[in-house]
Amino acid sequence: MGELGVMMINAVLLAVIVMVGLSLARVHVVLSLVVGALVGGLVAGMSVADTLTSFQDGIKNGAQIALSYAMLGAFAMAIAHSGLPQMLADKLIAQVQHTDGAGKLKFFLFFILIIMAMMSQNIVPIHIAFIPLIVPPLLLVMNRLRLDRRAVTCILTFGLVNTYMFIPYGFGDIFLNQIILKNVNEAGMATDNISMMQTMTIPALGMLIGLLIAIFVTYRKPRDYQEKDVAVSQAPTHVGTLNVVVAVAAIVAAFVAQLMTDSLLIGSLVGFAIFMATGVVKWRDANDVFNDGIKMMAMIGFIMICAQGFAEVMKATGQIDALVDGVVGIFGDNKMLAAVSMLLVGLVVTLGIGSSFSTVPIIATIYVPLCMAMGFSVPATVALIATAGVLGDAGSPASDSTLGPTMGLNADGQHDHIRDSVIPTFIHYNIPLIIFGWIAAMVL
Repeated sequence: MGELGVMMINAVLLAVIVMVGLSLARVHVVLSLVVGALVGGLVAGMSVADTLTSFQDGIKNGAQIALSYAMLGAFAMAIAHSGLPQMLADKLIAQVQHTDGAGKLKFFLFFILIIMAMMSQNIVPIHIAFIPLIVPPLLLVMNRLRLDRRAVTCILTFGLVNTYMFIPYGFGDIFLNQIILKNVNEAGMATDNISMMQTMTIPALGMLIGLLIAIFVTYRKPRDYQEKDVAVSQAPTHVGTLNVVVAVAAIVAAFVAQLMTDSLLIGSLVGFAIFMATGVVKWRDANDVFNDGIKMMAMIGFIMICAQGFAEVMKATGQIDALVDGVVGIFGDNKMLAAVSMLLVGLVVTLGIGSSFSTVPIIATIYVPLCMAMGFSVPATVALIATAGVLGDAGSPASDSTLGPTMGLNADGQHDHIRDSVIPTFIHYNIPLIIFGWIAAMVL
């Protein structure tokens, strides 16, 4: 009962509850993060000044994120300026107008969106920046097909999250190799000869099952939306061969630059420079294109910066360790229940921070010694930590994996961030991840 009492007054847990609760009550995510951080700091015994100082330190740490997102937005806007996204949208719209196979087109659209989301994590590493370019022009298609946009949210979030947690390439290389394996090694567990794709197969399968349930069960029924005008990016009415060649060359060059430098910022800069050098983006238009890209990603970047501030306050409270110890202490030496408790703690922490990439360094130093002491194998430990980190990325109000889909699907004001993005992805991905993450921890 003592451990339970400690958990009930844990500053981190209360801060996350306040943040999520305010978001559900339609308070802006940025304000919810600030208030949640203040609550967490004060409950932990920190002064208001100390809490704000920690929050500001976190914001400083998020400056690189903001710059990367701004550059990604500029690169994505340059791609849009070439006319390729609009061309793709126009072709899909024309197809829906001249086909009787609505069901076939529906699944073709789903396939295109999921492939784009997956490619945005590695081959064309622009992350969520493609969504506000591709999705708004397709809302007309979705409306005529009477698609439930919550299903589309689940599709986009699956492509964004499942790709980096399973495929060790692009963002996946950063998450699986540079963050997971690096932190597990630094915490004292050797991870030589570990295949990350093999290790993460079971949790990734859980997300796939969640996606199938969302598409074929939960959101399979038609849903009607009002026909509203949607502002889309300005693009050429005719896409010439030069534009296509340059766009492909810029994407390939950005991909290669990102691989060589391990920097999305450099990759995006190289891609944007190619658009300018070839004249696809005119020098006189470059400033406007760049500004439009920054504007497109500004809100997402600002929320991510505030999430870094929230995360810094949570670390400054010193109560993340206590939360883990309190949860695990309830279950003693029971590996089955301990695995579940570690996954649930990962869920709580990531829900508050909004970033699985930021969660892993926080929990790895605690989980690795704990897993070693309880006899978990190396693959089981890695799968447990990776899944605990991913949990909450889908379903967090402050996560770019939910904010991105909302940016595109709410272009006509008919898609609520919390009810139509956060809650659907939380239900369909976090529950399967807990189940399949637990299975991985038990069988690996």
